[in-house]
Amino acid sequence: MAKNVSIVALVVALSCFCSLAYATTKSNLFVEGRVYCDPCRVQFETRLSVPLEGAVVALECRGRENGTLAYTLQGKTDKNGIYSLPADEDMEEQICEVRTVSSPKANCNEHFDFERARVLLTYNNGVKSMARYANPLGFMQKESVTECEQVLKELFPEETEEV
Repeated sequence: MAKNVSIVALVVALSCFCSLAYATTKSNLFVEGRVYCDPCRVQFETRLSVPLEGAVVALECRGRENGTLAYTLQGKTDKNGIYSLPADEDMEEQICEVRTVSSPKANCNEHFDFERARVLLTYNNGVKSMARYANPLGFMQKESVTECEQVLKELFPEETEEV
């Protein structure tokens, strides 16, 4: 009987130790996304879209009740138009969004009508990865390029057929 009690105690202690080890090695959440230049001014990616290196984005988390800013951080995109922004803590009680701030290209710096992508920054959503992915964001060129007409015909053939 004493042997069974000591085995149970050992299992409980080991379980507690493993839980503690997991809690202390839990890495921080981070948001990852992409920013691109839209040469067709359609506000979605096409085969003509190109990544924007050096675009500035901001992660903002606001309180659900009063909209008070609880966390903010800016970052820049790499040569592939990818950014990665760390979150200091679980933001389960906040609404978090990534927004575009500025473009490095003078000919591609017009904001989209929707310049924000919402992300859930919490451990309590069933996702094991620490990465949270935001929808792509972008900037529009001042004027669309001539190839855009063909791209749009490829994407929407039924809408471009002559009646």
